[in-house]
Amino acid sequence: MTSISRRWRSGALASLLPAFASLVPAPAWACATCGCTLSADAATGYSSATGWRVSAEFDFIDQDELRGGTHRATPGQVVDEPADPTADGGEIEKDTLNRYLTLGLAYSPGANWNFDLRVPYVSRGHTSYGDQDQPFDPAEIAPDQLSGAHVSGLGDAKLIASWQGLLPTHSLGLQLGLKLPTGRYGTAVNFDSGPMAGDALDASLQAGTGSTDLIVGAYFFRAISQDFDAFVNAQYQSAIAERQNDTGNDFRPGNSASMSFGLRYEAHPGWIPQLQVNLLHKAADQGALADRFDTAGTVAYLSPGLTLKAAQGLYVYGFVQVPVYSNLDGYQLFPHWSASVGLSYAL
Repeated sequence: MTSISRRWRSGALASLLPAFASLVPAPAWACATCGCTLSADAATGYSSATGWRVSAEFDFIDQDELRGGTHRATPGQVVDEPADPTADGGEIEKDTLNRYLTLGLAYSPGANWNFDLRVPYVSRGHTSYGDQDQPFDPAEIAPDQLSGAHVSGLGDAKLIASWQGLLPTHSLGLQLGLKLPTGRYGTAVNFDSGPMAGDALDASLQAGTGSTDLIVGAYFFRAISQDFDAFVNAQYQSAIAERQNDTGNDFRPGNSASMSFGLRYEAHPGWIPQLQVNLLHKAADQGALADRFDTAGTVAYLSPGLTLKAAQGLYVYGFVQVPVYSNLDGYQLFPHWSASVGLSYAL
């Protein structure tokens, strides 16, 4: 058994994220390609211990920077060169503030198998100046032109089965699961203030997508020295059924592929610093309700963090994610930083 398994036998074997290898909810993709890509599996430590585990994670993502391609964008660029070539102008979004609380319940009947259910609660505020015409007039984005909406409620749950019986060390695992359409979707929430009050919020900003998604993934971890462990994991997610499938009123979230890798410093069993690199690529959303021109891209995050053993079987962790690269289609809101805190307890 590797050092991660030895030292973290009571740690939770979480299964993947939204977006990537943890099961944290994937943020809406009108949020652009901003998703919370932290690997909670690595944060708490992979384990082959049997029994039940409970977990909770809170994620904070404030998308307050407008970007296009690899650079920061201005409102004038959005209007003068709209992502949609058929449009005469473009929408100028101001901010999307995401808060996610995700509760997890996992069960391992033996060293080879783990079953993990994650259920998120979504709280999201979104503001926009709406569509602005060419030529661009900065006066049109005065404060009284700002419209706002707030989403709160259950998000889309994920159920993941992990099998790590390929090696006697249980350090190589395969994962298969589903994202379920448990969150409100479609045009469930409208703008509640500003000139757009009463208009439906974008489908990709709702609490759920209305789709059932197939999730496949894999992970590997091992000790590389007396004090350092390394890990890598990857995941692919694709919608296989959509409830929003009426002609002219359809929506399908874009496929996503993600990868995380990093190091854990385990010289002290009570506290473990670690560093993750999180990568994510997402294809554009599809359908009449989709913003096809502003929902695809590739991003990379550098994520330093610390995991503490608070009590027997109880681990807590905190991470800050700093974006180091983005290449976004169209113009999208992007965070300067994001943060995650969580805990895992073996019953």
